[in-house]
Amino acid sequence: MSNVKEQIKEYIASQSELKASEMQEIHQHILKLLPGCKLWFLDGKDEKGKIVSNPNIGYGSYTIKYADGTTKEFYQIGLSANTTGISVYIMGLKDKTYLSQTFGKKIGKATVTGYCIKFKMIKDIDLAILNEAIQYGVKASQ
Repeated sequence: MSNVKEQIKEYIASQSELKASEMQEIHQHILKLLPGCKLWFLDGKDEKGKIVSNPNIGYGSYTIKYADGTTKEFYQIGLSANTTGISVYIMGLKDKTYLSQTFGKKIGKATVTGYCIKFKMIKDIDLAILNEAIQYGVKASQ
């Protein structure tokens, strides 16, 4: 576990000063919201070491069930830096319209898709609404 915490710390520290402080704030925020949750760190590389996505910090755990019957454990909530700001991923939602319809208009200056809430800075969004979205996502994927 300490290895994951170290990777998360290094990842956040590798961002620009402003983005690092924003990510640290959201990270602490999610930890308070989901005390004792499983922590994940994905470096964004596939098994061949090729970069396939931005690195992600993950929180919680649920089981993805694939059409062929296989399953895989994955995180419920993800946090990632992107080129313009921060993305919070809410995984495992069956209804891909729920997030944008329920939280899109209320959250502030953010782009809300089927499973992602993307914003430039924390001051641009309503943290209470982000909390609601995260809590909804965790319940929905259990």
